[in-house]
Amino acid sequence: MIARPLAVAAGLLMLGACSFGSPTTFGIDSASVDATYRCPVGASNEHYILHGTIDVHNGTSKAVTISSVDATLTLAAVKGAWLQKVGDKYDAGNITFTPAEVGPGSSAKLDVTIPSACTGRTANAPVASADYVVGFTMITSAGTFKADSTARHRISTA
Repeated sequence: MIARPLAVAAGLLMLGACSFGSPTTFGIDSASVDATYRCPVGASNEHYILHGTIDVHNGTSKAVTISSVDATLTLAAVKGAWLQKVGDKYDAGNITFTPAEVGPGSSAKLDVTIPSACTGRTANAPVASADYVVGFTMITSAGTFKADSTARHRISTA
């Protein structure tokens, strides 16, 4: 909403509303990923798929094409023994996503799949876990957009 001053009388400022509605740009509203993956005991670099969604809105008058989405997992917290240290990054690269286009004046939920891997603990070792922030970079016909997942992705050796 855009407000413009209508009048100033006796020290009182009155505002008038011009319009309501969707923004006139393309952007990311939010991003989320699976909460937890439990890595099996004894697993060694076991591959799994991390699922996520990116909510976008297109307030423009033209369709916006999404050419690529990149995901980077950054280690934010560790409990117990973990192979990596806080701050380490894993770039999953150009990940799979759908849809590839968002129509004019509409919103969409992009489904993303991120390849990942884990190494589990030995049978008698204590449980450990690591929390990752998942950052997304989306390249579109309207520009490049970045967003972090609203919640962290946890890998647990439980």
